[in-house]
Amino acid sequence: MTDTRKADFEAAKLAKRLRRLVGQAIADYSMIEAGDKVMVCLSGGKDSYAMLDVLMRLREKSPVPFELVAVNLDQRHPGFPEHVLPDYLKTLGIPFRIEVQDTYSVVKRVIPEGKTMCGLCSRLRRGVLYRVASELGANKIALGHHRDDILETFFLNLFHGGALKAMPPRLVSDDGRHVVIRPLAYVEESDLAAYAELKQFPIIPCDLCGSQELLQRKQVKGMLREWEKQNPGRIDTIFGALTNVAPSHLLDRTLHDFTRVMATDEPKAQPINLVPRTSKSLP
Repeated sequence: MTDTRKADFEAAKLAKRLRRLVGQAIADYSMIEAGDKVMVCLSGGKDSYAMLDVLMRLREKSPVPFELVAVNLDQRHPGFPEHVLPDYLKTLGIPFRIEVQDTYSVVKRVIPEGKTMCGLCSRLRRGVLYRVASELGANKIALGHHRDDILETFFLNLFHGGALKAMPPRLVSDDGRHVVIRPLAYVEESDLAAYAELKQFPIIPCDLCGSQELLQRKQVKGMLREWEKQNPGRIDTIFGALTNVAPSHLLDRTLHDFTRVMATDEPKAQPINLVPRTSKSLP
């Protein structure tokens, strides 16, 4: 009995933490506003399942009305269990659409065997999802990228792209017609994995690119995991740094006019030491 009560308490605490972090991210970046129709993109993975579940819970108590519609893109992967998502979504009583587009054959035809397929796959997927959003009348597109995805993307761009950028929590779609949001921006992947196990989501693995062990993203994930193991709290600090940028201390001339930096014969005000804002320190 004691073990059951403890498990129930931990489960309730996890669910509350996810709702709090998602709600905070939505508020911080004005992701959802009154009258929005949000297209929730479902891949069949733990992240998008959790995103839909939490958004449904938040909508129940939201002070502003908004609609949700779930969309899955069936890319015709061989062996894809096409019945799983429709059966699950029917139990939720939420509007949904399964869009069938054979992008798998395109990717396999264009990308040489053994090469990374994620780039082309994601571009094709985005194009289809933008079209579907327009057809459904959705003005917001919700993607299930979490805090770890954002950090991994930051380091991938740093190491391989020569740019200081990550995944913005809110942006305009490539076609300029929709706003793309990432409600899980503050949520750790480990919490999503625990929540998926708790809720017993019918997970559908991605066998197209997820099985390629040498993907650069997996290498970065391993690097961050090792850093956290050696120095607990480092990931929170790095994530906090993404919300505390000092353009004058970088080298981008488009963000700071270095030509106007002049001596004034006046002492410079000492900066206030700010504690990096992390997912665990959010109210």
